[in-house]
Amino acid sequence: MSKELSVVALSGGMDSCVTAAIAAKKFEVAALHINYGQRTQRRELKAFNDIADFYGVERRLVIDFTHLSAIGGSSLTDEKVKVSKANLTNKEIPTSYVPFRNANILSAAVSWAEVLKATRIFIGAVYEDSSGYPDCRPDFFEAFEKAVNLGTKPETTIKIETPIIHLSKAEIIKKGLELNAPLDLTWSCYQNEDEACGVCDSCALRLRAFQQLGIEDPIPYKVRPNYLTDEEKR
Repeated sequence: MSKELSVVALSGGMDSCVTAAIAAKKFEVAALHINYGQRTQRRELKAFNDIADFYGVERRLVIDFTHLSAIGGSSLTDEKVKVSKANLTNKEIPTSYVPFRNANILSAAVSWAEVLKATRIFIGAVYEDSSGYPDCRPDFFEAFEKAVNLGTKPETTIKIETPIIHLSKAEIIKKGLELNAPLDLTWSCYQNEDEACGVCDSCALRLRAFQQLGIEDPIPYKVRPNYLTDEEKR
C-alpha cells in the first residue's frame, strides 16, 4: 500500500530537518520551502535541496514570499534592523521575529496540500522558542487547524503536525541522531552563508544544545563560544 502524503515545511534548519525525518517514517513527503528575503536565503535553499535529496523527495515547491521582505520589521529581512547577538536569558521578542511568518508558511502549505490531497502538514515549530516567537505556541497551531477546516473544501481534512514542539533543542538533536537525520546538511545561522557566525541567537541555541550533549556540531562556525552555564560546565 502507498503511504499517505504529507507536506513538510522544510526551511533547511535543524528543527525542520528532524521534523522531515519524523514525517518520512510514516508518510510520503512533499517538501515546501519559502524564500522570504532572509539574509541567508541562498544557503537555506541549498540546505532544503540537500535534505530533500537525502530523503529522495520528488515533490518540491519553492515559493518566493517577497512581501515579507517588503514589509520588513525583522533583522532577518530588513537591513535597517541589526542581527542581535545571542542573549539566551532574554524573554522579549527578538529582532529576528518575522511578523506572522508561520501563518504565511502554513497558508501556502494548506493550499498545496489541498491540491495534492495530502492529509498532514508538518512544521518544525518549537515551544521553547515561543517566548520570542508568538507563532510557535501550540494554541496558535490548534487555532490555525480550525481555520483550515473552515476554509477548505468540505471533503478536505488536513491535520497540522508539530512533532517536536515540546522538545528542547538538545532533545531535538537526540531525536535527529536516533533517526539518522542529516544534521550536517542543515543551516541555522541568521547572518552568514559560508561559516555560521556562532553568535546570533539561532547559532547560540544550536551550539548550546550540542554542548549540553557533549557532541561536536558538524557544521562550520566562524567562532564556537561555550554557551553552557557554570553549573552545566561542572
